[in-house]
Amino acid sequence: MPSFQHQLVKTLLTAAAGPIARRRPTLNSLRLGLELSTLLQFMPWNVHFERVPADEGLVAEWIEPKGANQQRVLLYLHGGAYVMGSLNTHRGFIGALAQHCGLRALSADYRKAPEHPFPAALDDALAAWYWLLDQGYCPQDIMLAGDSAGGGLVLALLLHLRDKKAPLPAAALCLSPWTDLTIPAIEAYASTTLPDEAKLLEALEIRAWGRQYAGDTPLHNPLLSPLLAELHDLPPLLLQVSDAELLYHDTLRLAAKARAAGVPVTVQTFEGLVHWWHLFWRTVPEAKAALAQAAGFVQGVWQAQAEAQALVNAARRNRKAATTTAVRATVRARS
Repeated sequence: MPSFQHQLVKTLLTAAAGPIARRRPTLNSLRLGLELSTLLQFMPWNVHFERVPADEGLVAEWIEPKGANQQRVLLYLHGGAYVMGSLNTHRGFIGALAQHCGLRALSADYRKAPEHPFPAALDDALAAWYWLLDQGYCPQDIMLAGDSAGGGLVLALLLHLRDKKAPLPAAALCLSPWTDLTIPAIEAYASTTLPDEAKLLEALEIRAWGRQYAGDTPLHNPLLSPLLAELHDLPPLLLQVSDAELLYHDTLRLAAKARAAGVPVTVQTFEGLVHWWHLFWRTVPEAKAALAQAAGFVQGVWQAQAEAQALVNAARRNRKAATTTAVRATVRARS
């Protein structure tokens, strides 16, 4: 059962859905409101951030917890239906995630629709990825992460890299990812009473925003709707989702499809929570639990890497020892 703190957040969000639907505020008004909400958000203790210089060619900032691993990094792509959200709106949450994972995070912004339709956001995500490689990070020491549209963008980035036969990251964390821009769940609810989550998302015209992001590209393009892609040869995926979200069933379908293609997938399901519950990490216990579970997944990936490397090293030692033994035996036989 969801916590009291979450129920309070849900009540406030649901109450806001009606006025938003009636007044139909402009996109710029919604963007401004989201930015203003960040005035009440704060970074966790012992987490600092610093903007990447503009002359580096990307809009991004480093978010660094005290004592973070310097050899590994989390590349984070924020949510916002491809039309809103910024470094400001997600800074506190990314700081909390990075702190739990013990990693530096590069929070990368990207251009928004409708001013900049597809593939602008993907191009900016790719620029952030290659910038990290230019900074000396190895692909296996980078993890991708994103929420909602950012989670879909993470998957699109993976698909692009795979298809270009480029190096892939160690893993990806997708938090309530938006994986199908057509949002088929809206039709599924059309003849029934929409749940609060669907009302809120529909009030915010999320599907229309998806079309704005797509521009002239069909919504079924796999780089727009990764659920419709071939999902083979991807790194381990973590999918966190609530069973009350409009995106819930799409996330489960993505998990099943990826597993069938041989991809290691971890699904962490939460009960009765609103979309973007992660962003309320300071007050909502379920958001704190999600952070802890994400950190556990990250540590599991690093441990698996270490175990695999240990096996490789042992095999190399065994081959070297076998070669040495064979050479010695040959020498003895000749002498």
